[in-house]
Amino acid sequence: MPLLLSDSEVAAVLDAPTTIAAMRDALHAAHEGRLVAPPRATASLAGGRMALAAGQLVGQWYGACSYDTFGLPGSEPVVVLHDARTGGVRAVAVGTELSSRRSGGLGGVAVDALARPEATTLGVVGSGRQAWAQVWAAAAVRPLREVRVHSRSAARRTAFANRVRVELGVPARAVDSAAAAVAGQDIVVIATSSTTPVVDAADLAPGAHVNAVGFKQVDRHEFGPDLLDRAEVLVTDSLAQAAGYDPPMLAALPPYVGRLRDLGAVLAAAVSGRTSADQISAFCSTGLGGTESFLLDRVVRVAARV
Repeated sequence: MPLLLSDSEVAAVLDAPTTIAAMRDALHAAHEGRLVAPPRATASLAGGRMALAAGQLVGQWYGACSYDTFGLPGSEPVVVLHDARTGGVRAVAVGTELSSRRSGGLGGVAVDALARPEATTLGVVGSGRQAWAQVWAAAAVRPLREVRVHSRSAARRTAFANRVRVELGVPARAVDSAAAAVAGQDIVVIATSSTTPVVDAADLAPGAHVNAVGFKQVDRHEFGPDLLDRAEVLVTDSLAQAAGYDPPMLAALPPYVGRLRDLGAVLAAAVSGRTSADQISAFCSTGLGGTESFLLDRVVRVAARV
């Protein structure tokens, strides 16, 4: 019988270092051609869409994550992992935890690869699951000594700051504006559902690194072209997905597309990342195809050793 995993079971296995290590391995595998990672496929339905993010680690497994955009209260992503030799289902994960931690893990790899080694302060705009996963992962790769958080809800940003203090042991405080959250910070996370820019690139400190997780298309974007203009190092986790957005992704259009680098290639030193302390770097997270399945495979392997 396949292993069926809930959110609590996934969380019990996937700490931040394990998740980040798995996502680093996935990015290397994609760069080397071992991970087949096409852009997401979508199907329009009445009132929403279904999306499928599929992938294959050649010779080992294939799988997919499916989710919808109906916005229903009980909607949850489903990740299915198949054995490549038999086609049998090895594991199924139902819930948001695997996908959130996967996004956080990719962000953690980006912070580790692109943020200055001495980075210790972080500003986050957003207070939802994705924002938490990014901070959770960043705290595993840099010794954070301060987190500032802003979101539209005063109650949610206060609760987020409290959670950072309790679960991560990092001093944190809620602030009243996005500018106050990001000004002077070494690392900036933008993880919102906003369709208009929430951060002014002029507020970023020289040498800052930015992880942008939310909308980034021409018709809806949580950051504007000013960030892309100011960032001297512009990176994504999937050039294929960046090119596959419809409507297009801002960073995949001229004059930015020629500057957009692949994070896996940066890890492999095939292209450069940060080359000076004053450069601003930006990671435009797209969700490398197959990484949910890659992470579920890692969950299965870790669980088998426990």
